[in-house]
Amino acid sequence: MFLEMLKLFAIFFKIGLFTFGGGYAMIPMINQEMLHNNYLTQAQITQFIGISEATPGPFAINIATFAGFHVFEGEALYIQLLGSFFATLGIVLPSFTIILIIAMLSDKLIKTKPVQNALKVIQPMVLGFILAAFLSVVLMAILGNFKVKISFDYIALIIFVVVFIIGVKFKKISPVYLIFISAILGIILYQFI
Repeated sequence: MFLEMLKLFAIFFKIGLFTFGGGYAMIPMINQEMLHNNYLTQAQITQFIGISEATPGPFAINIATFAGFHVFEGEALYIQLLGSFFATLGIVLPSFTIILIIAMLSDKLIKTKPVQNALKVIQPMVLGFILAAFLSVVLMAILGNFKVKISFDYIALIIFVVVFIIGVKFKKISPVYLIFISAILGIILYQFI
């Protein structure tokens, strides 16, 4: 059991260490690692992404916490909580350590030419990771698990289009309201259609 928790910690530590750009950029790597290790299914990953986005707090920490809890489903509650703790610690520790080192070195390090060049290279990669995560979530929500079979979910498409139009029309609307609108539309449409 403890070895499985260390493995989970190592997976999320690797994700936290090698993913730049925040939580959304982590989605492809989280997806790959969770599927490869048979911790979560594609549908569960998509659900955890939605829950993590709707839950207060940083996205990466939320998804690691939920995944860590779920991996030990069926075990005692304290085992599930330890799973959450190890996954969350794994995702947070690399960023915390790197930021601590950068804060100690601060201006001297950031202004050097190699670091500036590295940041210029990383920026397009981050954009690519975020776009890949976006497309993956949208395709999964609308088409279902398209690796196995294609099933078109027109309700998800309707919700996406309505929320997108609201977001474009009312540019100053808070993303929190868009999440609530999505949730309400989902509850109503999936309940009655």
